[in-house]
Amino acid sequence: MADKNGFLLRIITPERVFYESQIDMVEFNTTEGEVGVLPGHIPLTVIIKPGILHISEQDGEKDAALHAGFAEILPDCVTILAETIEWPDEIDVKRATAAKERAEERLRSRTPETDIARAETALQRALARIQVLK
Repeated sequence: MADKNGFLLRIITPERVFYESQIDMVEFNTTEGEVGVLPGHIPLTVIIKPGILHISEQDGEKDAALHAGFAEILPDCVTILAETIEWPDEIDVKRATAAKERAEERLRSRTPETDIARAETALQRALARIQVLK
């Protein structure tokens, strides 16, 4: 059974401490698939894949667009070292939509010089930004 006190979630970017608080659950994408973390989770280190970070707190829920990084999961603490993460009110929807269209065009009109992995990552980031706004 989960601890009623939750666990500490700490999200750090190169620019700031993005988030630090006791929470009940966090969900995010990894290179191995989506992970949901509850108090008492087994220790684990994962590579983050672009997508929505969903935080469940005692007072409600929050979502953010998480783009890349690493996470250390311990039974009583999750630390995310994020390259970039944004709250919905920090996202420029026009810019995100334009980035999505550019990435889709690069993937559609592939040439031998096209960096497919980079274009796919750019598309995933743009989609995460757009999805977190909905």
